[in-house]
Amino acid sequence: MKTSRLAALAAAFLACCAPAANAQSTEPSIPTGSLTAFPLIVQPGTKPKLTWTITYPSIVQDYTDIEGGNTVNPTEDLYVDIRILGAGVTVGNSSGSGYTFVPTRAEFSYDGGSYSEIFYGTNTQVQPSKIVKTQKVLKGKRLRFGGKYKYNNAWGPYFNSQSNTLNVRTLVNGDTPPSNVPQYNAPSLESFLRPYLDSSGRVKIGPMDVIVFMELTHYDSQRTDPGYDLQDMVLLCTFRTVTTPAP
Repeated sequence: MKTSRLAALAAAFLACCAPAANAQSTEPSIPTGSLTAFPLIVQPGTKPKLTWTITYPSIVQDYTDIEGGNTVNPTEDLYVDIRILGAGVTVGNSSGSGYTFVPTRAEFSYDGGSYSEIFYGTNTQVQPSKIVKTQKVLKGKRLRFGGKYKYNNAWGPYFNSQSNTLNVRTLVNGDTPPSNVPQYNAPSLESFLRPYLDSSGRVKIGPMDVIVFMELTHYDSQRTDPGYDLQDMVLLCTFRTVTTPAP
């Protein structure tokens, strides 16, 4: 079902070199601070008192627990804004010279509720800067994710955070993705995912972000298959405290 990118390397090169105008910033926050001196006017032979104030950025691990590698459990009340970064299920063109993206569905479940659609479409319809779902999440009310693709008017396999498989994975900034995710310079890495990995292959997202990788065309028993690459649906979940203004 998922075609090799080697046959479409030229197209992939053009895609990855195009500017990601709609992509979210992947630069992590850094500490900020100030330095004050008292008194402001110092007489010769005396020393002022210097006071440092340093504010460290919040990180998502301070507010959530990642359970089982696929479920987010808030440890306090938060808001989450969910974006779609890419949908990578493809089929090869009949000419053998490229590939075509097929419709893919992303789903979201809150507090044990049913999984509901937050996106349905092809990768060409993805707008990474667009928030597709905003949810107030209360302490201890878990967030889960799922997805599937459609081809020839039939749905493919369905996977979610409760499938008891390794098809849905959640990571935070600085994590090393599963080895099935292609390396930063690999031709098989989807262009939409490249901005969210650094050159050493680690996840590069904001400090309050969680990235969700899904494999939808292969079962986890097929992890040695090149098609098992966890790029079939990729979500970005940005958490904020209840007092933080909406973006």
